[in-house]
Amino acid sequence: MKRILFLSFYFRPDLCAGSFRNSPLLDELAKQSLERNVRIDVYTTTPNRYPTYSNKYDLVEESGNVRIERIKVPTHSNGLIDQIISFKTFYFSVLKKTKKIRYDLVYASSSRLFTANLGAKISRNMDIPLYLDIRDIFFETIQEVTNNKLLNLILYLPLKYVEFSTFNQATHINLISGGFSTYFEKFQKSDRSYFTHGIDSIFFDNEFNKISDSKPNKGKHIILYAGNIGEGQGLEKIIPEAALKLSNRYQFRIIGDGGARNKLESEVERLKLQNVDILNPVNRTDLVNEYKQADALLIHLNNLKAFESVLPSKIFEIGATGKPVIAGIEGYSKQFLSEYLPDAIFFKPCDPDDLVKKLSQIRLSEIKPDRKQFLSKFKREQVDKEFAKSILSYL
Repeated sequence: MKRILFLSFYFRPDLCAGSFRNSPLLDELAKQSLERNVRIDVYTTTPNRYPTYSNKYDLVEESGNVRIERIKVPTHSNGLIDQIISFKTFYFSVLKKTKKIRYDLVYASSSRLFTANLGAKISRNMDIPLYLDIRDIFFETIQEVTNNKLLNLILYLPLKYVEFSTFNQATHINLISGGFSTYFEKFQKSDRSYFTHGIDSIFFDNEFNKISDSKPNKGKHIILYAGNIGEGQGLEKIIPEAALKLSNRYQFRIIGDGGARNKLESEVERLKLQNVDILNPVNRTDLVNEYKQADALLIHLNNLKAFESVLPSKIFEIGATGKPVIAGIEGYSKQFLSEYLPDAIFFKPCDPDDLVKKLSQIRLSEIKPDRKQFLSKFKREQVDKEFAKSILSYL
């Protein structure tokens, strides 16, 4: 029997891109590997993405050829220091638990580099193939988001060393965004693929344009943002000022949590806004209902160079609803949206005046998106079948 070590810091029932990506991938991988007599050990964490959301979970799950173990990590508020502490707990716990087990392949999905580095360390120690799934370029992001020259200077060499030693150990690197390709040209030792995000079945099984009589704020168009509220999203730079100028026509509904939520709340309070609702994260069933009530769905990224290469998973979720998409993005994400969701309404990131201008030029009720091709191309089940097949090819 062969054995795969599967590493993902986030996993179900957590609410985040890492969880939504890796949970269904594991199911497909388990299905394909069962007939090949392959066992999969998953190491992840107890739900910790948002302090305002919790759900039931088991520390250990076993089913068929899969064993999932959740390592209890300290709660955090998405700050740099407390995330480091949480990850340190996960890192050394996994090393200890896997020390006496012989694996044949390591799969690690990583946005913040260190899950990938953990996979690289185990791969090196056991001299086995390493398959990395890279969801973000951590080095670029941390250098811009911290906005602290001294800290960036201190971190520069250690992070560069960790990055180099991690990616050069990889047998295969999957890049979730085509925008990452240029950055990874310097890492020549690994095979490369581009299995991107996918659209989950829950978004195929719902009719989002059937609005119930219980729709809130009937007198105004509802613009919904659902997801992380962090430095990367920069919502405090766009929503409060735009909401102030659009108070008669639009209600902004924000569902989520993250390290910058307090900044957004402070701005909303300072401007005494009545047309901005900020709500805690909800499960996906409730989120689908929120999508149904919305007139348009918002995605926004801070105007930092590091975010010009990313491809947010939220694009696939909101694109699947068939609702108008309002996007404050640049770079590869804008290129991707222009190709697959050409009806999207674009505005300049962190420019509330441009958002107000664009909304004054359109009538949301007249936008009738056709998303059939988009749904067909990026169905999660279809993406994961090829993804799992690629992973198993290294056994």
